[in-house]
Amino acid sequence: MAVAMGAMAGLPAWASGWNKSAVAKSGLLAADQSKNLAMIVETIIPKTDTPGAGELGVGDFVQKMVKDCYDAKAQASLASGISNIDEQSVQRFGKSFTDASKEQRLQILSDIEKGSDTAQKGFFSMVKNLTIQGYMTSEYVMTNITHYEMIPARYHGCVPVKKG
Repeated sequence: MAVAMGAMAGLPAWASGWNKSAVAKSGLLAADQSKNLAMIVETIIPKTDTPGAGELGVGDFVQKMVKDCYDAKAQASLASGISNIDEQSVQRFGKSFTDASKEQRLQILSDIEKGSDTAQKGFFSMVKNLTIQGYMTSEYVMTNITHYEMIPARYHGCVPVKKG
């Protein structure tokens, strides 16, 4: 019982150690692949009047989720899928995915989504789902767009009752 209480007492300190720099140190992908992943998530949810997924660090979230929550096959799929996207960009446009224009990046991703290669479609589906999850649960979106409330519906203990 004492060990459980000690663990519960240390839990808030451990959880508060999670910040953007700690999440960014996932170590799953190489630096160039991380840039490509950031550009992929930015292409999926671009910057408009609100920040895009790349600006909110969703690429780091995707890496962290795949590293911590997915098996080795999915981790390999992420790395090979990002490399494949960069190769396709070089073959089609003569430049890397990060250097390609917004329209060219969108064209590559939409071709992958509509293509017949199941491995690439699976990779893109995983990245797209994690991008949406990471974006929608980011601090910016939860506080400024969805106005997240920890406990929905408030309790008002002292409210006058109208007799009707």
